[in-house]
Amino acid sequence: MTGLIQQKDLPPPPRALRGFSEVNRYWDRQREIYAAKILPGEYYVTTNNELIVTVLGSCVSACIRDPVMAIGGMNHFMLPASADMNSSSFNSEATRYGNFAMEKLINDILKNGGRREALEIKLFGGGKVIAHMNQADVGNRNIAFARDYVQMEGFRITAEDMGDIYPRKVVYDPISGKVQIKKLRKLHNETIVQREQGYLETIKETPSAGDIELFD
Repeated sequence: MTGLIQQKDLPPPPRALRGFSEVNRYWDRQREIYAAKILPGEYYVTTNNELIVTVLGSCVSACIRDPVMAIGGMNHFMLPASADMNSSSFNSEATRYGNFAMEKLINDILKNGGRREALEIKLFGGGKVIAHMNQADVGNRNIAFARDYVQMEGFRITAEDMGDIYPRKVVYDPISGKVQIKKLRKLHNETIVQREQGYLETIKETPSAGDIELFD
């Protein structure tokens, strides 16, 4: 049909870095570029001209890049930290925790050519979307952890959009560093809240502003 890109006419997706080929990627028709969609507990690193997208409720994402070496990535974590921080704990479930998620993302950026002294970090999420949580507010704990982690590790926060009561859709371009934020003020279902509640239960049961653009 006129004006629509058919599947057969799409350019091939850029080659993913080693270890990231299983992350879901799709063709963003609006922006005419491939995007990697990450879920809670996932992260993605790229040197390609592609976007990284996620939707955050109580969770926090760090968008990290080396602007000179043109490599960057994003994580998505649900809880601040796990005390069991050792090399044998880096498994498929470890990155649900902020300390693991930050270490894994940074280490993979450095392993693929990034330089620690050049890294810029942008933080997003931590909304209070689970109103009836009995525990201390997860969003605020995630925010405090993320800020403390960046400070303790000697990095710099170049932009952030955290807190409030709304979920966010985050669209990150790790090459340019541009971030688009959409606050989801009108939710027609409880998908995000249900997903985070379910993810919290899974965690319990399983062992261990800058160039931000708001868009409608």
